Amino acid sequence: MDLWTAFQALILGVVEGLTEFLPISSTGHQIIVADLLNFGGERAMAFNIIIQLGAILAVVWQFRRKIFDVVIGLPTQPSARRFTANLLIAFLPAVVLGVIFADLIHEYLFNPITVATALVVGGVVMLWAERRQHEVHAESVDDITWKDALKVGFAQCLAMIPGTSRSGSTIIGGLLFGLSRKTATEFSFFLAMPTMVGAAVYSGYKYRDLFVPADFPVFAIGFVTAFIFAMIAVRGLLLFIASHSYATFAWYRIVFGLVILATWQFGWVDWTAVKP
Repeated sequence: MDLWTAFQALILGVVEGLTEFLPISSTGHQIIVADLLNFGGERAMAFNIIIQLGAILAVVWQFRRKIFDVVIGLPTQPSARRFTANLLIAFLPAVVLGVIFADLIHEYLFNPITVATALVVGGVVMLWAERRQHEVHAESVDDITWKDALKVGFAQCLAMIPGTSRSGSTIIGGLLFGLSRKTATEFSFFLAMPTMVGAAVYSGYKYRDLFVPADFPVFAIGFVTAFIFAMIAVRGLLLFIASHSYATFAWYRIVFGLVILATWQFGWVDWTAVKP
């Protein structure tokens, strides 16, 4: 492993960690940054699977107490069983639609132009969702009903379009469906666990031939970096939403997306040539 490859792994690990759980699209940022770093091909596909696992491990660690309480309480506590059932219900739509459409979406939509457009559209929707009057009926994740969970699960499916953001879809969907800002954010984190692990296992098995021992040092750098910066992002977001709305992230999405579209429109960068 040369220094340039190690640098690429480090930067992409930072990008994954910082963006995976913020409503700004980690996939979109990965596509754009990987292109700027000239990091692509089959090796990048395997690398992305590994760093996503690093990011999700940060959430598992952050919420380890809640996870432990739920696991221990499953045999005796109705609230633990309800919480688990809600996660499974919310997870199901992504499983079904992901298996059906994942390959088509990756072939036709994984490009910076789609990402930039989705960033802008998602930012506008986020501003609208934040400015409308909220009618909250779920102040904690234990107050969520199975209908709420199913709605959030379908909202998560929008994130199959790169640039939309899985966390953005679930959080804003949660706000629209009557969850408080804190509840929507925490449920998005919990839903990420089965969703991202399931996607990583599925992709890891499908592309198992891409994992070669020579790349393990590169994977290790990305994994550890993604874990560290995802932990920072998760804790920072929970503190941020205690006194702020998601408008800041919405404006970031809009500006970032417009910059990408402008560089393409004026011919400064040929984003259409990108092949992730």
